Amino acid sequence: MLTLHDYLPSQNGWKVRVLLGLLEIPYDSHPVSIFEGESHTDAFLALNPAGAVPVLQLRDGSAIAESNAILTYLAEGTSFLPSDRYRRAKVMQWLFFEQYNIEPVIGSLRFWTLTGRLERNQAMVAGKREAAARTLAALDRSLGETPFLAGSDFTVADIAVYAYSHRAGDCGFSLPEYPAFAAWAERVRDAIGPGYPVHPYGIDPHSGA
Repeated sequence: MLTLHDYLPSQNGWKVRVLLGLLEIPYDSHPVSIFEGESHTDAFLALNPAGAVPVLQLRDGSAIAESNAILTYLAEGTSFLPSDRYRRAKVMQWLFFEQYNIEPVIGSLRFWTLTGRLERNQAMVAGKREAAARTLAALDRSLGETPFLAGSDFTVADIAVYAYSHRAGDCGFSLPEYPAFAAWAERVRDAIGPGYPVHPYGIDPHSGA
C-alpha cells in the first residue's frame, strides 16, 4: 500500500489526493503536524530532506517528495500524462509554471490572508499581489484558445495549476475578471468531481510561517 504523508489544508497535498482518487489507487494517509514540528523530525527528514509535505512513500519504503513530481509518477502510463513528446513537454511547462508563479505567489498570499499573517509579511504583499495578477492574466490568455492547459485533454497540469489558482478569491482576486480562466476552472472542477474538500487552515501562533 502506498502511504501519503500529508497535511490536509495543503493544496499541494490536495493535488495528490485528487489524482490518487481519480486513478482509484488505494493508499494509507499519514497526517503530518507541520506546525508542531513533525516535518522536521529525523524520521520525516529521512523521507524528504527539505522537511515539506506531501511525500509519497512507495511499497518498498522509498519516497518521492514535491507534489508535481508525485503527480508525474502516479500519472505515468495514464491519460493524465501524455506519451507524445511535445504534449508531455507542455504538461511539464505548466507544472514548472505552477511551482514558480502560483504556489509561492497565490499560495503564500492565501495562507497569509487566511491565517492572519498579512501584516507581518506586509513588505512582500504588494509584490506578491502584482505577481499574482500577472499570473492570472497569463493563464487567461493561454486558456482563451484551448479547453485545458496542455491541449484538448485534462491532465496533471490542470490539477496542479487549479489547486491554488482556483482559490485566488480567498486572497481578494475576482476570478470573473479573467473569463477564460474562470471557464477553465469550472471545467476542471467538473472533471475532478466532488469528494475532494479544501480544508481550512488553523491559526497556529507558534508557527513562523
